[in-house]
Amino acid sequence: MAISFGRPYKLILDELAAAVGRIPDGYTSFDMTAEEWEELGESGRGEVLEALADDLFYGLGQERLVFVGSGSVQYDPQFHVIEIVVESDTVATVQLHES
Repeated sequence: MAISFGRPYKLILDELAAAVGRIPDGYTSFDMTAEEWEELGESGRGEVLEALADDLFYGLGQERLVFVGSGSVQYDPQFHVIEIVVESDTVATVQLHES
C-alpha cells in the first residue's frame, strides 16, 4: 500500500514535520533525552523533525498507524489525511490532496 497524494510533497512534508513537532516527547523516537533534544537548538530540531516526517510518510505506506513518543501518526486513506494524535486528541491533520 502506498500513500495517495495530490499536493506537492514538500508542502506535505513541511506540514507533517510541524505536526509531529506537536508530540511533546517525539524525540524519544530517536532515543534522545529531553536535554539532548534541547541542545539541538531550533534549527537542529527542525532538521530532525523533517527527517522523521519523511520516514513517517513512507512508513505509513506500509502501516497505517505509527507510534511516536506518547503520540501516534495515522494515515486515513478514505479521507486522504494524516492525523497526529496525542493523548486521544487529534492535534493536527495534514491534507494529502487539494480541497
